[in-house]
Amino acid sequence: MKTIIAVALATLALAACASSADKEARQENDFARSERLLDAAQTNATVNCRDQAQCDEAWQLTKAYVTQHSEEPVTRADALAIESDVPGSSGHATYSAARVAKGSGATITLYAQCKGMYGPERAMASDYDECVKKIVATQNGFALFLQQHVGAN
Repeated sequence: MKTIIAVALATLALAACASSADKEARQENDFARSERLLDAAQTNATVNCRDQAQCDEAWQLTKAYVTQHSEEPVTRADALAIESDVPGSSGHATYSAARVAKGSGATITLYAQCKGMYGPERAMASDYDECVKKIVATQNGFALFLQQHVGAN
């Protein structure tokens, strides 16, 4: 009887270890997938405009987009940068943008940060999943927003 109990306990312990290892592997895969989504969203949040007039209009719309989506107020908005205040609460996403001259036009890039997203050594923190959802949706929607509104007035 003691042998049966010992074997049963050993089997349960091994199953728990395997289950724990599987769970950890899934979390690592989920994290890697989310990081790829964030990288792609950052790439998608870069837009080129062709001339001064189009760039000025796109830049004003970028300010409106940043203001609308940031969970903190805009603290700087000039010809080169739009910045929101640093996220004040965990899970709060804020956005900023940069405008870099390129020929007769410019490149406008939307950036994101979210408090509570990363822990030490860029490890996943408590608000990571929530932050990823906000950032990916907002950055992926940026170019479409500009396409729909530039020249629409």
